[in-house]
This record gives sequence, structure tokens and C-alpha cells, in this order.
Amino acid sequence: MSEARELALHSNAWPFVEARSLVDRLGDQRPDKGYVLFETGYGPSGLPHIGTFGEVARTTMVRRAFELISDLPTRLFAFSDDMDGLRKVPDNIPNQDMVAEHLGKPLTAIPDPFGTHESFGAHNNARLRAFLDQFGFEYEFKSATECYRAGEFDQTLKQVLAHYDAIMDVILPTLGAERQATYSPFLPVCPKTGVVLQVPVVARDVDAGTISYQDETGATVETPVTGGHCKLQWKADWAMRWVALNVDYEMSGKDLIPSVQLSGRICRILGGTPPENLTYELFLDEQGQKISKSKGNGLTIDEWLTYGSRESLGLYMFQSPRKAKRLYFDVIPRQVDDYLSHLSKFPDQESKDRLTNPVWHIHDGNPPVQPVPLSFNILLNLASVCNTEDKAVLWGFISRYAADATPDSNPMLDELVGYAINYYRDFVKPEKNYRAPEAGERAALEDLANTLNGLPADSGAEAVQTEVYEVGKRHDFPDLRSWFKALYEILLGQSQGPRMGSFIALYGRDETVALINKVLTGEDLAAAG
Repeated sequence: MSEARELALHSNAWPFVEARSLVDRLGDQRPDKGYVLFETGYGPSGLPHIGTFGEVARTTMVRRAFELISDLPTRLFAFSDDMDGLRKVPDNIPNQDMVAEHLGKPLTAIPDPFGTHESFGAHNNARLRAFLDQFGFEYEFKSATECYRAGEFDQTLKQVLAHYDAIMDVILPTLGAERQATYSPFLPVCPKTGVVLQVPVVARDVDAGTISYQDETGATVETPVTGGHCKLQWKADWAMRWVALNVDYEMSGKDLIPSVQLSGRICRILGGTPPENLTYELFLDEQGQKISKSKGNGLTIDEWLTYGSRESLGLYMFQSPRKAKRLYFDVIPRQVDDYLSHLSKFPDQESKDRLTNPVWHIHDGNPPVQPVPLSFNILLNLASVCNTEDKAVLWGFISRYAADATPDSNPMLDELVGYAINYYRDFVKPEKNYRAPEAGERAALEDLANTLNGLPADSGAEAVQTEVYEVGKRHDFPDLRSWFKALYEILLGQSQGPRMGSFIALYGRDETVALINKVLTGEDLAAAG
């Protein structure tokens, strides 16, 4: 057994904990299908979103952890429930009147309102694949429509028909009286209109593999449950898919706990074993409310990637998946810097510690080696004090601080500069609020300017930081926190800021003294900016 596998078998990183539960479930025997199947689900009535990324990213982390501790081959299916009937027209699409004429039909039977694909479902499926490909996920796409029509689900659908009463006994107690009267796990597709019907089943023929229902004219229609002539209601469909595909692992959100439990019971009725499941917590908006696609609160994937890297989003998804977390713009800077911190530690860590480092899981065990000499927070404050949205201006300071760094030699740092400028422009600049120094603060600022002027020209960030501390100690501040807060509010126009030694080393000693002198002479930094 390799050292890495031995360490992984005892690692407390959550993907390895999940992977070990899957190993315990499977043992050393290769499944009859020849591989271990991971699955993620997608409802293509809307476009892929940040939750889609999170579920595929987290599932991939578990898959890679499993592959380290097991020799069994794996596959990941990204499953699209594109045979679902469209219940309402989305607000964010063109040609809404045209789509409204096809309500109730499977998404793959509705013309594409964007005019680029053979159906609305095909359009959104293409968006899903492009979305996943953008992040380099390794997966296989599965379409519900194709699976139903190709007969891939036929044998399990016959099992659903054979166990119809037992399945109804599980589902009906969870429904209201009105819904109980009309419920059937089978949703026949009307041969005349193509609409997915929610109608009571009036007869069943297990041997023939058919159900009968009454259409809108009152006529009895007999239809096969196979070959795409019917699809299943959501919870029965999920269970059927687990059995038909023999899914071994699928995670889901906290809001689906009742569905997981109910679908698990149906899965067992059909003779299957429900997959291993991780229940992850939901994201919260800035007010602590659950994020909802219909409300539009929270962040989109494009918004995150405007201000932070894909890797920083991967870190956000890695951390504490069972804990509810705010998903708003103000979490991005911390995630970017935490990612850089984890990345910088990785090369010097022992093997066991590398397996608990998030970058191992974000990068499938092979994180890049790219030293980044500056934090996002420092760059953000550099953009702030320079009041610039020009990358070249910031690189002028960076090149003086880190002579070997250039946009070409350090593309990760160059991307970071771009993210910092975007974040400064949209969130920091509108909120900047400078204040004038009080009498005691003026004396401390004068002392700081004189102290910086007296330092050797080659003084590094730590030496500068020490002197900033000493200046604060010499003056009448309640504590050093108050001294640094005053520096941030007076010099940067904000209540929080960077490590001053690092910032001054980057911005420049002379430039910092000049900034202090502007304040001491009464110049309005907000107007000057």
C-alpha cells in the first residue's frame, strides 16, 4: 500500500471521510456494472448556477479522494431531468409567448426560444455542458429524455409498475387529500399534444407493461410505461434512476432530505440500495435568508468570477459543506486570500497535512506551484490609495516591490490585480469615507512620517511594521487596534485595511510620507482621488 493511500485512509478531510464510507459500502468487489458511479442532477428549466458548480465540484472532490484509496474505476454522470414538463415560462428568456404555447411539454419537445438548438431542453443542456467544461470537470452527460426513449429505464419502469401499490403506500401519506385523489407515480405523455399529463391511473396491466387513464374527452387511453411513453413523478423518478443506473454516490441539499428519505424507501422496494449521500447545507444571502433562484438573491457564478478566481470559489465549496454559509460579495476577498495562503503552505507540508489542505482537493491532488508575493487585500488597498482602475499603475508599484514579478511570469498575480481592481471599483470606491485626524492622531501621524523618513531605504515589510507598532505605542491610543483603525480611516477612507508594514513596503515609503503630509496640511484625500 502506498504512503498516500495509507494516509488517506486516516485523513479527517471530509472528502476522504465520504470516500471511506463508499469503500465500506462496496468492499473490494467491482460492481456488476464495472465501475463506481457518482451522479449529480440538474433541472434544465433554468440555467446552470453557482449551486450547480458546488454540487459537481464537491462530488468531484469525493470521487478523487475515492480514487486514491480504491483501485475501482469510477464514472461521474451529470444527469439532466430534461423530460420534465415545463410548468411556467422562465422570466429570463426571449420569445416567451412562443414558449407559453408549449407549457406542459417536456423541455426537449419545446422549440428553443434562443433559436440555436433543436429544443429548449437541448439549449439548456448545451449550456450545462459548456458550464462544466469551462471548469474542466470530468463527467459524462446523461439526458432523461434519451434514457427514457432508448429503453435504458424500461426494466426498472416495469418494476415500478409491478410494485405500484407498495410505492403508492409510501407516497400517498406525504400528500394532501386533494393530491392523493389524483396522484400516480406515472406521468403519461399525451400522444396527441405531447404534454406530460398528471392524471389518475384507472387501470394497470403488469404483464403487458401498460397503464390506462382517461383523457380530456373522457376516453380511456392505454399506454406503455416504457419507451418514453411515460415518465415518473420526481421522487419515484429519482429512486428509479438510482436503481436503473445503479448509482453509488449522490449528494443533495438540506431541502431535499424528505425526498432522499422517501426515494430511498422506493429504491429498496424496487430491490435496489440507495446511494451514499452527503446532505449539504444551503447558501444564505447577506440578510441570512436562504438563496432562491426565483428571488434572485445571492451571487451568480459570473459575479463571483468577476471578483475572484475559480479556485477561490472551489475553496468556498470545500469548506464546511454541512454548515450554512453566507454567499455574498463580501466573502470573496477572504476566500481569495485564504486560497493563496493554503497554496503557499502546500509545498512545505508533510504528506498527511497535504491531504487535509483544501488545495489538494481543489486541484485533484496537483496544485500549481506559483508563488504569489502579494495578497488580494494588499492589492485592493493599493488600488484604493492609488484610486485607479489601471492594471499598469498597480504593476508599477508591484514591480518595484517584487522585481522578478511581471504579468507574463506570474499570470496568477496578474489575474489577482484584475480581480482587485474590479472589486475596488464596484464595492470599495463607492463606500470610501475619509475623516480628518484628531489632535492626538495628528501628532502620531507626524511621528510616523518622521520615523519612516529615518528608516534605511532597504527596510523590509517587517521592519516597517515594527516601527508602525512603536509609533502607536508612543501615543495615547487605548490599544494598537485603535491606532491601525485610525490609519485606515484617515489614509484609506475605510474602517479596515491591510497589514501596514506590507502595504507601506509595496506603496513606497516616500509615497506614504507624502500621503500623510497631504492629510496634515488639510488636503481632502477624497477630492484628490
